[in-house]
Amino acid sequence: MTKKFKTQHFAIIGAGMAGITCARTLAQAGHRVTLFEKSRSAGGRMATRTSAFGNFDHGAQYFTVRDARFAKALATTPGICKAWSANAVQVLDAMGRVVEAARPSQDKHWVSTPGMNALPKAWAAPLVQIDAVHFEHRVLAIERDALNAAQWQLQSEEPEGAQSVFGGFDQVLLALPSNQAIDLLRNSNIQLDNLQALENVQVAPCWSLMVAFPNAVQPGLTTLGPQWNAARSVHHRVAWLARESSKPGRDLVERWTVQASAAWSQEHLEDAPERVQAKLLKAFSEITGIRATPAHSEVHRWRYAKTLQTLGATHILSRQQGIGLCGDWCIGHRVEDAFVSGLELALAAL
Repeated sequence: MTKKFKTQHFAIIGAGMAGITCARTLAQAGHRVTLFEKSRSAGGRMATRTSAFGNFDHGAQYFTVRDARFAKALATTPGICKAWSANAVQVLDAMGRVVEAARPSQDKHWVSTPGMNALPKAWAAPLVQIDAVHFEHRVLAIERDALNAAQWQLQSEEPEGAQSVFGGFDQVLLALPSNQAIDLLRNSNIQLDNLQALENVQVAPCWSLMVAFPNAVQPGLTTLGPQWNAARSVHHRVAWLARESSKPGRDLVERWTVQASAAWSQEHLEDAPERVQAKLLKAFSEITGIRATPAHSEVHRWRYAKTLQTLGATHILSRQQGIGLCGDWCIGHRVEDAFVSGLELALAAL
């Protein structure tokens, strides 16, 4: 006798790469999924900021494809992802001098086009089309369903302050930064057996600077400053610089994204954006030699950016409670780590 398939209803909190991967895996397996995201669109740190001079990938700069399952998933949306020749990533000192020669990478650098958020938005599109995604909904609490104690319900808040309750969930899966997941579980009075391991996870912040130099696009002048397109830095303020206009499918206006070091970002986490911008602009000019005043300049603060101490497992799942957690912080900080974590949680929840 064939065992009857039982459809479950999953609530997934967070529409970054881990959450979307988890959601689409469960949906493809025939289950009902409802996705909650506090921002206006999907992607998390696979983010793209628009400006009058072109887009900036102010979060994840690129991704690698090492896992065969990731490669297979990417093949479902052909044409969105393209290889980016980062022009031999160098390691530079505070004055822009090479202190470590570029090493040939065995991994290609891949980007989504026309911006890094294109991939998560494409993967989320089928769920958006059936109204299974609630954007600008911040989940405040997880509690037992008032109509069925065997299920869960969520309390959420919208930007205007209106609150809603969504119920009937068999399992609730959190695809949030570890600190936010801990806060939500505590606010909901939910105890997990391995909460101590979760509390040991450490994730550093990152300030990102975005600058544009439209005057560089003139006859005979296509780039400004250095000839490399991406570099790591040992400058105490800056860890990474990338010429956005060098990525495939981008506008040609000269644009740069500069990401501050974890230590400096932590030290200046609560500084005013104007102060952070001024300091990062100074560091940018020291490293690149570009002294021109940008036509566009802004900063963005990521409170949870780079994992320093991982969970050491691909996910957390309490089968008895029907509560699970996933995210890149489980095993690393790469886009691919988020994919693997979301996939493994979905497979375990099934």
